[in-house]
Amino acid sequence: MRRKVFDVLASAGGLLVVVVLVVAGALLMWAQTFASSSVHNQLAMQEIYFPSKAAFAHAKPGTEITPSMIPSVSQYAGQELLTGAQAQVYANDFIAVHLSEMPYHGVYAVISGAARAAKPGSPEAAKLDALETTSFQGTTLRGLLLEAYAFGTIGTIALWAGIAAFCLAFLMALLVALGFYHAQKTPVEAELLSRLEEPVLDEPVGERAS
Repeated sequence: MRRKVFDVLASAGGLLVVVVLVVAGALLMWAQTFASSSVHNQLAMQEIYFPSKAAFAHAKPGTEITPSMIPSVSQYAGQELLTGAQAQVYANDFIAVHLSEMPYHGVYAVISGAARAAKPGSPEAAKLDALETTSFQGTTLRGLLLEAYAFGTIGTIALWAGIAAFCLAFLMALLVALGFYHAQKTPVEAELLSRLEEPVLDEPVGERAS
């Protein structure tokens, strides 16, 4: 094959890869924007706020703010919950802590089973019914917040993947430009592979001996 033809074909293939990478990068950026805006808008409608900074100054076990919440939850003190990262902290380090301090560690399935087993109309049944409602609400909110965190994480991954796609497209575009430039400078008659040299025949045995 002529070297010029090969360079043109290879560069054309590289140009196709550039187009694919640019399209992929654009779609990934759109996915990131969609995921982030959806998470923000859905969380904004809930109007959830982290406890104020003053609340963390009196953290005590068994109260609204426990010492375990200070390292993570306090960084968002007083802020409205609007991002996936905030949703993860609120779900795992605030709601989950309060659920774990409830009877049966706040596990809804266990509390619900105990409520069904209790004698109807008894004080124990009324107490378990209230616990069941609280556990259900807390568990549901925690699950929804963790889902928002998952979508937010997907958006972040899409962002970095989009950046990587654009970077690869830029590098490939440079290679394509060099390929077309090389094709332009290559003589038309140049071959891709040089011809193999003629094999050297072994000398006769008699001549070696002499």
